[in-house]
Amino acid sequence: MEHPLSQRVIAITGAFGNLGDTLADMAAAQGARLVLIDRASTTLPSTPEQLLLPGVDLTSAADCQAVASRIEAHYGRLDALVNVAGGFAWEPIQGGDVETWDRLYALNLRTALNTCQALLPLIRRSAAGRIVNIGAGAAAKAGMGMGAYAASKAGVLRLTESLAEELKDQGVTVNAVLPSIIDTPQNRAAMPDAEFDRWVTPQQLAGVILFLLGDAASAITGAGIPVTGRV
Repeated sequence: MEHPLSQRVIAITGAFGNLGDTLADMAAAQGARLVLIDRASTTLPSTPEQLLLPGVDLTSAADCQAVASRIEAHYGRLDALVNVAGGFAWEPIQGGDVETWDRLYALNLRTALNTCQALLPLIRRSAAGRIVNIGAGAAAKAGMGMGAYAASKAGVLRLTESLAEELKDQGVTVNAVLPSIIDTPQNRAAMPDAEFDRWVTPQQLAGVILFLLGDAASAITGAGIPVTGRV
């Protein structure tokens, strides 16, 4: 039986982190060929089924254009992009630093914008073009200390909606997932007294993303889908 994403080429930013790594494993299990992009380094080599692109600064438009060229040379095509790369900071506005707002804008919104712009020429050639951005549940309502993060993730959601409208007659869907706290070792260490079993696991979030990349989600575009577990 053919897998749902068999032979589709999927690019994942932030691919060496918790969610990116889980998503890559699950996509490969469904038959996808992968482009794994991250600022971090790796000693693993690329293969015909996995193009590894470490050391990429996604805040740089030039780096993103170089990624597009590498994908074109390796696969000759691209079917989907998942923008996982991003960052987080908790900081109250009173006494906070405006540089935190600039940094989270760059990490969360600028990276998504740059990769979308650079890879769209490839994605538009696909018969089933897909873009999925990682937003945040906090984009809907920011709590204390979440202003900069929530604002940057709200920007990701607005980017998603606007790009979906731009591409809706061109065969490309654009959606965002809006997770609450993701169950990662880093978040457990930061919140040791929390009820971890109420959080969203990387596997659960990756499952929603993979659904949006498949044929069954072809009629969904411009959506911001909450993935909040039991928080």
